[in-house]
Amino acid sequence: MLYGKYVFTCRLESDAILPVYKGSTFRGVFGTALKRVVCALRFQECGNCLLRNKCVYSLAFETPRNDKTDQDSGRVASPPHPYVIEPSCSTNTHYDAGDPFEFALILFGQINDYLPYFIYAIEQMGTIGIGKKIDGNRAGFTLENIVADDLQPIYSRHDRKVRSGDFSWNIHLQDVSHDADGDVQGLMIDIETPLRLKFRNKLEANLPFHVLIRAALRRISSLYNYYGNGEPALNYKDLVNRAAEIAIEQSSAGWVDWKRYSNRQEQSMLMGGITGAVTYAGNLGEFLPLLRLCEKFHLGKQTTFGLGKFTLSEVLR
Repeated sequence: MLYGKYVFTCRLESDAILPVYKGSTFRGVFGTALKRVVCALRFQECGNCLLRNKCVYSLAFETPRNDKTDQDSGRVASPPHPYVIEPSCSTNTHYDAGDPFEFALILFGQINDYLPYFIYAIEQMGTIGIGKKIDGNRAGFTLENIVADDLQPIYSRHDRKVRSGDFSWNIHLQDVSHDADGDVQGLMIDIETPLRLKFRNKLEANLPFHVLIRAALRRISSLYNYYGNGEPALNYKDLVNRAAEIAIEQSSAGWVDWKRYSNRQEQSMLMGGITGAVTYAGNLGEFLPLLRLCEKFHLGKQTTFGLGKFTLSEVLR
Protein backbone atom coordinates (compact mmCIF):
# COMPACT_ATOMS: atom_id res chain seq x y z
CA MET A 1 0.00 0.00 0.00
CA LEU A 2 1.25 3.47 -0.86
CA TYR A 3 1.88 5.62 2.20
CA GLY A 4 2.83 9.28 2.22
CA LYS A 5 3.33 11.71 5.08
CA TYR A 6 3.64 15.41 4.22
CA VAL A 7 4.52 18.06 6.80
CA PHE A 8 3.06 21.55 6.18
CA THR A 9 4.60 24.64 7.78
CA CYS A 10 2.33 27.69 7.85
CA ARG A 11 2.47 31.23 9.25
CA LEU A 12 -0.48 33.14 10.67
CA GLU A 13 -1.39 36.47 9.08
CA SER A 14 -3.46 37.60 12.07
CA ASP A 15 -4.07 36.69 15.70
CA ALA A 16 -5.80 33.34 16.19
CA ILE A 17 -7.77 31.48 18.83
CA LEU A 18 -7.65 27.74 18.24
CA PRO A 19 -8.93 24.84 20.33
CA VAL A 20 -6.61 22.78 22.52
CA TYR A 21 -7.02 19.88 20.10
CA LYS A 22 -6.87 21.27 16.58
CA GLY A 23 -7.44 18.24 14.37
CA SER A 24 -11.21 18.59 14.02
CA THR A 25 -10.91 22.32 13.18
CA PHE A 26 -8.31 21.68 10.50
CA ARG A 27 -10.29 18.76 9.04
CA GLY A 28 -13.47 20.84 8.73
CA VAL A 29 -11.82 23.75 6.91
CA PHE A 30 -9.78 21.35 4.78
CA GLY A 31 -12.98 19.68 3.53
CA THR A 32 -14.57 23.03 2.68
CA ALA A 33 -11.47 24.19 0.82
CA LEU A 34 -10.99 20.94 -1.10
CA LYS A 35 -14.58 20.95 -2.31
CA ARG A 36 -14.20 24.54 -3.52
CA VAL A 37 -11.04 23.58 -5.40
CA VAL A 38 -12.21 20.41 -7.18
CA CYS A 39 -16.03 20.34 -7.35
CA ALA A 40 -17.24 20.73 -10.94
CA LEU A 41 -20.96 20.42 -10.11
CA ARG A 42 -21.27 22.63 -7.07
CA PHE A 43 -25.01 22.18 -6.48
CA GLN A 44 -25.00 18.40 -6.89
CA GLU A 45 -25.03 16.05 -3.88
CA CYS A 46 -21.95 13.81 -3.87
CA GLY A 47 -23.96 10.59 -3.59
CA ASN A 48 -25.85 11.33 -6.82
CA CYS A 49 -22.99 12.93 -8.75
CA LEU A 50 -21.85 11.31 -12.00
CA LEU A 51 -18.27 12.33 -11.22
CA ARG A 52 -18.10 10.89 -7.70
CA ASN A 53 -15.86 7.91 -8.59
CA LYS A 54 -13.21 10.20 -10.11
CA CYS A 55 -13.55 13.23 -7.82
CA VAL A 56 -10.76 13.70 -5.27
CA TYR A 57 -13.18 15.31 -2.79
CA SER A 58 -15.57 12.38 -3.01
CA LEU A 59 -12.74 9.86 -2.71
CA ALA A 60 -11.40 11.59 0.40
CA PHE A 61 -14.58 12.67 2.22
CA GLU A 62 -17.38 10.52 0.76
CA THR A 63 -15.36 7.31 0.42
CA PRO A 64 -17.63 4.82 -1.42
CA ARG A 65 -18.58 1.53 0.22
CA ASN A 66 -17.98 -1.91 -1.25
CA ASP A 67 -18.70 -5.45 -0.09
CA LYS A 68 -15.60 -5.99 2.06
CA THR A 69 -16.27 -7.25 5.57
CA ASP A 70 -15.06 -6.57 9.09
CA GLN A 71 -12.95 -9.39 10.50
CA ASP A 72 -14.51 -9.24 13.97
CA SER A 73 -18.19 -8.94 13.11
CA GLY A 74 -18.53 -10.33 9.59
CA ARG A 75 -20.57 -7.23 8.67
CA VAL A 76 -19.91 -5.10 5.62
CA ALA A 77 -17.27 -2.67 6.84
CA SER A 78 -17.36 1.10 6.44
CA PRO A 79 -14.42 2.12 4.27
CA PRO A 80 -11.63 3.98 6.07
CA HIS A 81 -10.96 7.46 4.77
CA PRO A 82 -7.66 7.60 2.85
CA TYR A 83 -6.16 10.42 4.91
CA VAL A 84 -5.23 11.55 8.42
CA ILE A 85 -4.68 15.15 9.48
CA GLU A 86 -2.07 15.10 12.24
CA PRO A 87 -1.78 18.44 14.06
CA SER A 88 1.05 19.22 16.44
CA CYS A 89 0.52 18.17 20.05
CA SER A 90 0.79 21.77 21.29
CA THR A 91 -2.00 22.71 23.72
CA ASN A 92 -1.54 26.44 23.04
CA THR A 93 -4.82 28.16 22.14
CA HIS A 94 -3.77 31.79 21.55
CA TYR A 95 -1.46 32.70 18.69
CA ASP A 96 -0.12 36.03 17.48
CA ALA A 97 0.10 37.22 13.88
CA GLY A 98 3.37 35.92 12.45
CA ASP A 99 3.46 32.78 14.59
CA PRO A 100 4.30 29.56 12.71
CA PHE A 101 2.41 26.29 13.10
CA GLU A 102 2.76 22.83 11.59
CA PHE A 103 0.60 19.85 10.81
CA ALA A 104 1.02 16.68 8.78
CA LEU A 105 -1.20 15.15 6.12
CA ILE A 106 -0.99 11.35 5.82
CA LEU A 107 -2.33 9.73 2.65
CA PHE A 108 -3.02 6.07 1.87
CA GLY A 109 -3.08 4.41 -1.55
CA GLN A 110 -3.40 5.99 -4.97
CA ILE A 111 -4.83 9.21 -3.54
CA ASN A 112 -1.17 10.18 -3.02
CA ASP A 113 -1.26 10.96 -6.77
CA TYR A 114 -3.61 13.86 -5.96
CA LEU A 115 -1.17 15.59 -3.62
CA PRO A 116 -1.10 18.86 -5.69
CA TYR A 117 -4.89 19.19 -5.21
CA PHE A 118 -4.47 18.85 -1.45
CA ILE A 119 -1.68 21.42 -1.46
CA TYR A 120 -3.83 23.92 -3.32
CA ALA A 121 -6.74 23.22 -0.94
CA ILE A 122 -4.55 23.93 2.06
CA GLU A 123 -3.46 27.21 0.45
CA GLN A 124 -7.17 28.03 0.18
CA MET A 125 -7.65 27.14 3.85
CA GLY A 126 -5.40 30.12 4.57
CA THR A 127 -7.81 32.37 2.69
CA ILE A 128 -10.91 30.95 4.42
CA GLY A 129 -9.29 31.24 7.84
CA ILE A 130 -9.23 29.02 10.92
CA GLY A 131 -10.25 29.23 14.57
CA LYS A 132 -12.72 31.51 16.34
CA LYS A 133 -13.68 34.79 14.76
CA ILE A 134 -11.84 37.86 16.03
CA ASP A 135 -13.45 41.14 15.00
CA GLY A 136 -15.65 39.21 12.60
CA ASN A 137 -12.87 37.29 10.84
CA ARG A 138 -11.10 33.99 11.26
CA ALA A 139 -7.31 33.91 11.21
CA GLY A 140 -5.77 33.67 7.78
CA PHE A 141 -2.43 32.02 7.16
CA THR A 142 0.21 31.54 4.50
CA LEU A 143 1.54 28.13 3.49
CA GLU A 144 5.32 28.45 3.80
CA ASN A 145 6.69 25.06 2.77
CA ILE A 146 6.07 21.31 2.65
CA VAL A 147 8.49 18.46 3.21
CA ALA A 148 8.04 14.71 2.93
CA ASP A 149 8.47 12.34 5.86
CA ASP A 150 12.12 11.85 4.84
CA LEU A 151 12.58 15.68 4.72
CA GLN A 152 12.64 15.88 0.92
CA PRO A 153 11.45 19.37 -0.06
CA ILE A 154 8.13 19.31 -1.92
CA TYR A 155 6.90 22.92 -2.03
CA SER A 156 7.97 26.45 -1.13
CA ARG A 157 5.88 29.63 -1.18
CA HIS A 158 8.75 31.41 -2.94
CA ASP A 159 8.05 29.70 -6.27
CA ARG A 160 4.73 27.91 -5.51
CA LYS A 161 5.87 24.85 -7.44
CA VAL A 162 5.41 21.23 -6.42
CA ARG A 163 8.70 19.36 -6.86
CA SER A 164 8.70 16.18 -8.91
CA GLY A 165 9.65 12.96 -7.16
CA ASP A 166 8.37 9.87 -5.42
CA PHE A 167 7.31 11.15 -2.02
CA SER A 168 5.14 8.15 -1.09
CA TRP A 169 6.37 4.61 -0.69
CA ASN A 170 5.01 1.09 -0.47
CA ILE A 171 4.65 0.08 3.15
CA HIS A 172 4.42 -3.62 3.97
CA LEU A 173 3.58 -5.64 7.05
CA GLN A 174 6.41 -7.88 8.10
CA ASP A 175 5.85 -11.59 8.64
CA VAL A 176 3.90 -11.81 11.91
CA SER A 177 4.98 -15.30 12.91
CA HIS A 178 6.19 -16.25 16.38
CA ASP A 179 9.52 -14.62 17.21
CA ALA A 180 9.15 -12.21 14.27
CA ASP A 181 10.89 -9.55 16.34
CA GLY A 182 12.83 -11.73 18.74
CA ASP A 183 12.41 -11.99 22.49
CA VAL A 184 10.50 -8.84 23.41
CA GLN A 185 9.09 -9.09 26.92
CA GLY A 186 7.98 -5.51 27.57
CA LEU A 187 6.35 -2.72 25.55
CA MET A 188 5.09 0.73 26.47
CA ILE A 189 2.48 2.54 24.40
CA ASP A 190 2.26 6.31 24.96
CA ILE A 191 -1.09 7.59 23.65
CA GLU A 192 -0.68 11.22 22.57
CA THR A 193 -4.15 12.00 21.20
CA PRO A 194 -7.45 10.50 22.41
CA LEU A 195 -7.79 6.85 21.41
CA ARG A 196 -11.40 5.78 20.84
CA LEU A 197 -11.81 2.00 20.69
CA LYS A 198 -14.98 -0.05 20.77
CA PHE A 199 -15.13 -3.59 22.15
CA ARG A 200 -18.45 -5.45 22.25
CA ASN A 201 -20.10 -2.28 21.00
CA LYS A 202 -18.87 -0.18 23.93
CA LEU A 203 -16.15 2.44 24.06
CA GLU A 204 -13.30 1.15 26.20
CA ALA A 205 -12.04 3.29 29.11
CA ASN A 206 -9.01 1.05 29.68
CA LEU A 207 -6.76 -0.81 27.29
CA PRO A 208 -6.33 -4.59 27.66
CA PHE A 209 -3.76 -5.78 25.15
CA HIS A 210 -6.21 -7.94 23.20
CA VAL A 211 -8.45 -4.89 22.65
CA LEU A 212 -5.45 -2.96 21.31
CA ILE A 213 -4.52 -5.83 18.94
CA ARG A 214 -8.13 -6.26 17.73
CA ALA A 215 -8.13 -2.56 16.82
CA ALA A 216 -4.75 -2.83 15.10
CA LEU A 217 -5.92 -5.82 13.03
CA ARG A 218 -9.09 -3.96 12.01
CA ARG A 219 -7.15 -0.85 11.01
CA ILE A 220 -4.53 -2.72 9.01
CA SER A 221 -6.93 -5.11 7.30
CA SER A 222 -9.33 -2.33 6.27
CA LEU A 223 -6.61 -0.02 4.92
CA TYR A 224 -4.94 -2.80 2.93
CA ASN A 225 -8.32 -4.03 1.68
CA TYR A 226 -9.30 -0.66 0.29
CA TYR A 227 -5.97 0.94 -0.62
CA GLY A 228 -3.49 -1.93 -0.96
CA ASN A 229 -3.43 -5.40 -2.50
CA GLY A 230 -5.80 -6.98 0.01
CA GLU A 231 -5.56 -7.71 3.70
CA PRO A 232 -2.46 -9.51 5.01
CA ALA A 233 -2.70 -13.31 5.39
CA LEU A 234 -2.88 -13.46 9.18
CA ASN A 235 -4.55 -15.85 11.59
CA TYR A 236 -6.65 -13.21 13.34
CA LYS A 237 -8.22 -15.56 15.88
CA ASP A 238 -4.89 -16.99 17.05
CA LEU A 239 -3.30 -13.54 17.31
CA VAL A 240 -6.18 -12.27 19.44
CA ASN A 241 -6.06 -15.37 21.65
CA ARG A 242 -2.34 -14.93 22.28
CA ALA A 243 -2.84 -11.18 22.86
CA ALA A 244 -5.27 -12.07 25.67
CA GLU A 245 -2.33 -13.66 27.51
CA ILE A 246 -0.43 -10.35 27.66
CA ALA A 247 -0.70 -8.56 31.01
CA ILE A 248 -0.89 -4.85 31.82
CA GLU A 249 2.12 -4.20 34.04
CA GLN A 250 1.57 -0.49 34.66
CA SER A 251 -0.87 2.15 33.41
CA SER A 252 -1.31 5.89 33.73
CA ALA A 253 -3.94 5.94 30.99
CA GLY A 254 -7.31 7.53 31.57
CA TRP A 255 -10.36 8.82 29.77
CA VAL A 256 -10.47 12.46 28.62
CA ASP A 257 -13.41 14.28 27.05
CA TRP A 258 -13.28 17.09 24.53
CA LYS A 259 -15.85 18.96 22.46
CA ARG A 260 -15.95 19.52 18.74
CA TYR A 261 -18.48 21.41 16.64
CA SER A 262 -19.91 19.53 13.69
CA ASN A 263 -20.85 21.85 10.83
CA ARG A 264 -22.68 18.99 9.12
CA GLN A 265 -24.84 18.22 12.19
CA GLU A 266 -24.86 21.87 13.35
CA GLN A 267 -24.18 20.98 16.98
CA SER A 268 -21.41 20.54 19.53
CA MET A 269 -20.44 16.95 20.13
CA LEU A 270 -18.81 15.59 23.27
CA MET A 271 -16.10 13.15 22.35
CA GLY A 272 -13.57 11.32 24.41
CA GLY A 273 -10.83 8.77 24.39
CA ILE A 274 -7.92 7.25 26.25
CA THR A 275 -4.65 9.12 26.71
CA GLY A 276 -1.57 8.28 28.77
CA ALA A 277 0.90 5.41 28.91
CA VAL A 278 0.40 1.66 29.32
CA THR A 279 3.18 -0.90 29.82
CA TYR A 280 2.58 -4.52 28.83
CA ALA A 281 4.52 -7.65 29.82
CA GLY A 282 4.64 -11.01 28.04
CA ASN A 283 5.74 -12.54 24.75
CA LEU A 284 5.29 -9.44 22.61
CA GLY A 285 7.67 -9.85 19.67
CA GLU A 286 5.11 -11.12 17.15
CA PHE A 287 2.87 -8.10 17.76
CA LEU A 288 5.49 -5.45 17.05
CA PRO A 289 4.99 -5.30 13.26
CA LEU A 290 1.27 -4.68 13.73
CA LEU A 291 1.82 -1.92 16.28
CA ARG A 292 4.68 -0.31 14.32
CA LEU A 293 2.35 0.06 11.35
CA CYS A 294 -0.38 1.58 13.51
CA GLU A 295 2.11 4.10 14.89
CA LYS A 296 2.08 5.50 11.34
CA PHE A 297 -1.60 4.87 10.55
CA HIS A 298 -3.21 6.01 13.85
CA LEU A 299 -5.76 3.77 15.53
CA GLY A 300 -9.41 3.66 16.53
CA LYS A 301 -12.26 6.01 15.61
CA GLN A 302 -11.99 9.53 14.13
CA THR A 303 -8.44 9.02 12.90
CA THR A 304 -9.06 11.66 10.21
CA PHE A 305 -8.89 14.27 13.01
CA GLY A 306 -5.54 12.86 14.12
CA LEU A 307 -7.02 10.87 16.99
CA GLY A 308 -5.38 7.61 18.02
CA LYS A 309 -1.78 8.80 17.67
CA PHE A 310 0.67 6.86 19.82
CA THR A 311 4.34 6.02 20.12
CA LEU A 312 5.75 2.65 21.01
CA SER A 313 8.90 1.82 22.94
CA GLU A 314 10.45 -1.45 24.08
CA VAL A 315 10.88 -1.92 27.81
CA LEU A 316 14.15 -3.72 28.57
CA ARG A 317 14.08 -6.46 31.19
